[in-house]
Amino acid sequence: MTQDNAQFYRTTPARTGKMMAIMLGICLAGGAIFFAMWDYWISEPAPVVAMMAGDSGSAAGPAAHTGATIASALSFIESSDFRTLAFNALPGEPDSNPTINMEVGDKVVFDVINDGKSFHSFGVTANDEGFGGIIAGSEIATASNPLKPGESGSSEYVAGEEGLFYYICTVPGHREQGMVGKIVVGDVEVPEEVAPAAEPEPKVMEEKIPVSTEPVAYDGSISLPEGSGVPGCDETNECYIPYHVTASAGTEIIWSNDDTAAHTVTSGTPADGPDGIFDSSILAGGLTFYVTLDQAGEYPYYCIVHPWMIGNITVE
Repeated sequence: MTQDNAQFYRTTPARTGKMMAIMLGICLAGGAIFFAMWDYWISEPAPVVAMMAGDSGSAAGPAAHTGATIASALSFIESSDFRTLAFNALPGEPDSNPTINMEVGDKVVFDVINDGKSFHSFGVTANDEGFGGIIAGSEIATASNPLKPGESGSSEYVAGEEGLFYYICTVPGHREQGMVGKIVVGDVEVPEEVAPAAEPEPKVMEEKIPVSTEPVAYDGSISLPEGSGVPGCDETNECYIPYHVTASAGTEIIWSNDDTAAHTVTSGTPADGPDGIFDSSILAGGLTFYVTLDQAGEYPYYCIVHPWMIGNITVE
């Protein structure tokens, strides 16, 4: 082909600009849709989290309702120190974590209310530990978008096969603290509750020395340390580090969740509940939260998910 017969494809700056504008519009629209549905994307744990929680992927799917309908009213209950959790009543009291007996094809309708001061969520699973394997349709809220105090919800579970199932609080750690009840489907042998073994003679251990409650000047972010989601950090005032800070009015206060568990930074006290001044909502591991306090005064705060976690800010 000679130079005279060669074909050259050209465009104009105006057409190039139009193309770039279209591409930018697509990116902006996609981003808006993605972030508008953020609660949906984070409403279930990532697959690796479910695997770590003991989710074997064998949860029973939806089944046909061919039998009786059972109504079950449940409420989230917490002990005064928030270390023991249960449904309806604390362990040893009547109706604590009531067992539900049903047959294949029966349906149980759960009406659940959060009567506690912490955040909770609900679901049915066949897994005997962890918070994974939640059966579709049985969930009420999620660990990332839980029921706040006073909120309620309903769900259904239809028994598709015989076996032993569990209704639990799906907030990580709450099942281990006692929020779990049995669902017995069909003629299934239920393992007897094993009485706890006698405690061994206590070992002489180094005494935990509490961190001073004297306030320190705010200097950088306040850490939510690794392991603060387990009771015990309150014994040494190390659930938030530093435990008590002072700052001038107008200072931006930053918290960093350095734990693997999700927490909140919520103004108020566990006894009285949130006071509405500030609230991080669910703060996943690795994330930060900040607030600017313009008025002088005392600002106690705590974690709604793990209410033994308390801290304080003095604004001067």
